[in-house]
Amino acid sequence: MGKVAVGVAVVCAAAACAAAALVVRRRMRSSGKRGRAVAMVREFEKQCGTPIAKLRQVADAMDVEMHAGLASEGGSKLKMLITFVDNLPSGDEKGLFYALDLGGTNFRTLRVHLGGKEKGVANLESEEVSIPPHLMTGCSHELFDFIAEKLAKFVSSEPEEFHPPPGRQRELGFTFSFPVRQTSISSGSLIKWTKGFNIEDAVGEDVVGELTKSFEKIGLDMRVAALVNDTVGTVARARFGNPDVVAGVILGTGTNAAYVESAHAIPKWQGLLPKSGEMVINMEWGNFRSSHLPLTPYDQDLDLESLNPGEQIFEKIISGMYLGDIVRRVLLKMAEEADFFGDTVPPKLKIPFIIRTPDMSAMHHDASSDLNVVGTKLKDLLKINNTSLQMRKLVVELCDIVATRGARLSAAGIFGILKKIGRDTVKDGEKQKSVIALDGGLFEHYTEFRSSLESTLKELLGDEAADTVGVEHSNDGSGIGAALLAASHSQYLGVQDF
Repeated sequence: MGKVAVGVAVVCAAAACAAAALVVRRRMRSSGKRGRAVAMVREFEKQCGTPIAKLRQVADAMDVEMHAGLASEGGSKLKMLITFVDNLPSGDEKGLFYALDLGGTNFRTLRVHLGGKEKGVANLESEEVSIPPHLMTGCSHELFDFIAEKLAKFVSSEPEEFHPPPGRQRELGFTFSFPVRQTSISSGSLIKWTKGFNIEDAVGEDVVGELTKSFEKIGLDMRVAALVNDTVGTVARARFGNPDVVAGVILGTGTNAAYVESAHAIPKWQGLLPKSGEMVINMEWGNFRSSHLPLTPYDQDLDLESLNPGEQIFEKIISGMYLGDIVRRVLLKMAEEADFFGDTVPPKLKIPFIIRTPDMSAMHHDASSDLNVVGTKLKDLLKINNTSLQMRKLVVELCDIVATRGARLSAAGIFGILKKIGRDTVKDGEKQKSVIALDGGLFEHYTEFRSSLESTLKELLGDEAADTVGVEHSNDGSGIGAALLAASHSQYLGVQDF
C-alpha cells in the first residue's frame, strides 16, 4: 500500500473516530440532560410529599384553626362565617320555589317543584341570562332592576296550577357569590365586588334589600327567604335526599367547605340559640394555611405572581384554577435548566395558565401505549413537536404528583372537619353515618383526583371509621340548593302544607 493510501486511510479512520466521539458526547450530553430532568421531577416529588403522618398534622391544624375562627372574628385564617342557616331541608319540603344564582357575568333563574320524600325534585326549569357589560360597572339599581325584570319574565311562564293563592308570596333562594357580611338568613351587606364587577354604590348595602326594591318597582310579589353561597347550597342539596350529610365541599375552579356545627360550639355567636341547635358554618377554607402544608418554590412563585399574594394558599395547591399552572411552571424550569424540550425554551410555555387543569387531566388519564394524548396536547397547547415517549412519561408523572398532592390535602381537610365535629372515630360501637357532599368540576371530572381523595380519606379514618363515612356527589348547590333553603326557611312553615 502506498504512502498516500495509508495517509488517506489514517485520515478516514481519524474522522470516523471523531464522528463517533461526537455522537457519544452528544448522547452523553443528552443522557446527562435527561438525567437532570428526571432529577428535577424526583426533587419536586419529594417536596410535594404527603405521607400519612403529615396529612394528620394538616388535619390537626385545620381543627385548631376552626376552633380559633369560631371563638372570635379575625381569630383565624379561616373566616368560619355564621350563615344563619339553622334549618336544613329534611326531605319533606313540598311546593314551588324559585332560585336566583348570581356569581359572574351570567345569572340563572330556576323554578323548582319539590315533591317531598316520594318525588324529591319533581320538576326543574331554568334560564341563563347574560349581564350586559355596562351594568357590571354602573349603578346598583340598574343591575338589580335588570335582574328583577328577567326574573319577572321567567315567573310569568309559571304553570297556572302553581300560582300561589291570594295573599301568599312566592319565595326565592338567592345565591350571591360575592363577599358578603351576612346579618340574617335573608340579609347581608356587600363587602366588595370581584369577577369584573365594580358598582361602587352597592358596597356596604344589603343586597337582598336592593333586589327587593327592584321587585317592588315592577310589582313582583316575591320574598327572598334565604341568602346563601354555593357551598352552603351544596350541603342543603345533599341533605334534602340524605339526612346523614354533615358537610359540603366544592372542588372546582376554586374551593370551599361548609359544615353543620352545634350552636353551642360557636363562642362568637351572640344571638339566641336556634331551635334546631345547629348552624351551618361557611369555612372559606381556601384561605387555610399551615407550616405543615408541603409548599414548593413553584407554589411560592405562583403565589407571589397572583392577584392576591399571601392569601388563599390552600386553594392555590388543591383547586382547579391552579393545578395546571403548577405543572407548567415545573416544565418551564425543566426546559430552562435541563433543555427538556431541546436547545430552546418553547415560548408558549412562558404564558401563565396556558395549561389548564382539564388539559392536565386529559394527559394524566392518557391510557394509550404511546401516550398520544400527551403528545397532541404538547403540540396543540405549546407548539412542541416530536416529543419522545420518555418525555411524555415524565409529563404524566408531573401531572400525577400535582394531582395526588391536591387530592390528599383535600382529604386531610375533610378529615379535619370530621375531627372537629367528632365524626372521625367510632364511639362505643355506634355506627352513626356521616356523609360529605362534594361538588365541582375537579371532583366530578378528574377521575384520578377523585380516586386519590377517596382512598386517602379511608386511609386517614382507618377501616372501622371509614365504614361510617361516605362521600357523595351533590350537583347544583347554587341553584337547586338555594331553592331548597328557601323552602326550609319559608315564612309559611307550619302554617299549612305545601
